[in-house]
Amino acid sequence: MPLYRTPRYLRTAALALLLATFSLPMGGQTQIPQAWPEVDTYLNLSSYVRLSFFAAETWEEGQETSAEVGPNIDLFIKPLMKLKRIAGFQLDQSKERLLMLRLGYHYMPATNGPTEYRGIIEGTGRYPLRGGVVVSDRNRVDLRDIGGEFSWQYRNRLAAERTFAIKNYHFTPYIRAEGYYDDRFQKWSKTAQTFGVVLPIKKHCEIEPYYEHQNITSTAPNRQVNAFGFVVSLYFKLRD
Repeated sequence: MPLYRTPRYLRTAALALLLATFSLPMGGQTQIPQAWPEVDTYLNLSSYVRLSFFAAETWEEGQETSAEVGPNIDLFIKPLMKLKRIAGFQLDQSKERLLMLRLGYHYMPATNGPTEYRGIIEGTGRYPLRGGVVVSDRNRVDLRDIGGEFSWQYRNRLAAERTFAIKNYHFTPYIRAEGYYDDRFQKWSKTAQTFGVVLPIKKHCEIEPYYEHQNITSTAPNRQVNAFGFVVSLYFKLRD
């Protein structure tokens, strides 16, 4: 049975879990406002392989506190026609695929801590529901070298999105919930809830403003991060 024909009670449970995560109480003492500018560049080599380069910064109180840069390679399976009809107005070809696998390597210099080198292994499944809603489940493992010490981190992100149209213009709001398990602390050390929207600008460009709230429990007292992010995504083909 195709994955997008999963029983209704499983799809309902997945969406309920996502919405419940947003309603959890966010206890903690330290509130930290941040800004996260980011530029992502994608190059489609074929219908099944894509290269990308990720570059992001973290700003706090008017100063850059960290950065992250690095390449990725994305591997896709054959497009799912139902997803293609729903996501056909987006530039990101992964939105048309039932499964995407990603391998990456990121470098993370920091001004207030040790430098981190991070290997990334990631898989994202996407499932179309009724009414044009698409849910996705991203499972990611980060292999981390932080100041010469090795550790790993597991991240699970559940998301729901839907594309809307105003005349001929299409845009895609989304909500996401993510949990982080950190090997250094032997526990789920962070949760994140995100609201955002993907806005196509030109043939090769999308922008994505979003808000994210993080609850970090790795140390006492808990830290609360309220971040406003802005992603510029550029898409190109090997032969355009």
